[in-house]
Amino acid sequence: MSVGRLNASVEATALIRKAQSAGDFAALLHKGDSERGAILLVVRSRGAYVACLERNLNADGTYRWGRSGPDGGEGEAKLRDFLDRRARFDEDSWLIELDVAQPERFIAETTSAA
Repeated sequence: MSVGRLNASVEATALIRKAQSAGDFAALLHKGDSERGAILLVVRSRGAYVACLERNLNADGTYRWGRSGPDGGEGEAKLRDFLDRRARFDEDSWLIELDVAQPERFIAETTSAA
């Protein structure tokens, strides 16, 4: 396991619990490899798709959250196509859907975290 990275199952569980403790909705849509699976978050607000976030490995060996996938205004069909491609490409990945009251705040906090 790499230094500075939690097992995927631990991080996925923490993300779900964090959202739920804030009164937001969180659902595990696909359970990936417990140790090293990629994690993809589908962020929604009141059911409307806002963005996807993904944990990425940087050149310096650290992990950081960043936007991934279609923009929020591109619609559900584009999102479904993106998620289907990702699932076929990486069966070990985790897919978590979050419906949060303040999506832009959540995205800013998540992507700015070390």
